[in-house]
Amino acid sequence: MLNQKYIDKLLKIMKDKSIDALMIGPSTDLKFLLGYSPHPDERFQSFVLLNTGEFFYISPQITAEEIEEKIKTEIDMYTWGDHEGFVGTTVNALKKYGLENKKIGINNGIIGINYLDIKNSFDANFINGHQILEELRIIKDDKEIEFMRKASELADKVMSRTIEFIQPGVTEKDIKEKIEEYFIEEGADGVSFTPIIASGKNSSKPHYAEDSRVIQEKDIVILDLGCKYQGLCSDMSRTVFVGGVTEEERKVYEIIRESNEAGENKAQIGTKSEEVDKAARDIIIEAGYGDCFINRTGHGIGYSVHEAPDIVGGNDIKLVPGMAFSIEPGIYIPNKFGMRIEDIVVMTEEGPEILNKFTKDIIIK
Repeated sequence: MLNQKYIDKLLKIMKDKSIDALMIGPSTDLKFLLGYSPHPDERFQSFVLLNTGEFFYISPQITAEEIEEKIKTEIDMYTWGDHEGFVGTTVNALKKYGLENKKIGINNGIIGINYLDIKNSFDANFINGHQILEELRIIKDDKEIEFMRKASELADKVMSRTIEFIQPGVTEKDIKEKIEEYFIEEGADGVSFTPIIASGKNSSKPHYAEDSRVIQEKDIVILDLGCKYQGLCSDMSRTVFVGGVTEEERKVYEIIRESNEAGENKAQIGTKSEEVDKAARDIIIEAGYGDCFINRTGHGIGYSVHEAPDIVGGNDIKLVPGMAFSIEPGIYIPNKFGMRIEDIVVMTEEGPEILNKFTKDIIIK
């Protein structure tokens, strides 16, 4: 079902920016606008929205019936079979709607090789439409913020339960599976991303993706987790010390905590994103660990776990009510250890609200 409120908002953005059409492939963008997004694969498909309010869909034959059923809206459907390829059908549809020599934005759900095949067969000014779609969702309304509060409350609860579960002998995979189980038990729709459980030397890798290591005494464990509630995401990180903490580890942790709080305190209405990043980053640089803070200070969050606004150097966007983002400074020392503290901040009319309430004191298991 079309999200008409945001379709109308998107049409205004498109007209203001002189964008004639948007091609939106399987993605969070598509689910946000249509209420459904098919599983992405190599077969090209796209929802196409014109700035006139007209729209149509290009689909492989194997998913066309499901798409029509799921979106529950009458739509002009152009289908193609595996035996013929998608380019001819796509070009015919674009021509029928008069999009030759027009400006067409594409989102990140369109695979690059498919885009090139279309571009080589159809004369139009194709542009990156990602920022247009990010602008659409960057401001959350009161209802969306309330859902984000609930999602963060659930993340706090699951963080507490997960820390209780951690002990020497369990694996990173065991912890990951418990997080997914706990979120369902607490009433979440599911996880907003695959949890990151990075223990021992693995903790120096900010987006560590494996899970086979066994937790041992004196380990550092980074827990990065979040859920979806009514379509809105949460995301938080805490660092756990198993069986004790060394003086060096305590020193590094307190630097990160100070950095986290400096970033959160700087996040005021009218402040630039890059200024928030600088406030958090300067603490770590001045402590001598600048080369070990290798990621941005934060990312926007909402219907996707990563969206606008990025809290990063060079981003001069000013914070306004309705924006939501993470503050997650970390120090990562290769082949030694890493630590991170992450909260979600939402800007309200009264100022910043920290959604995560779980303690940032040193946690020893």
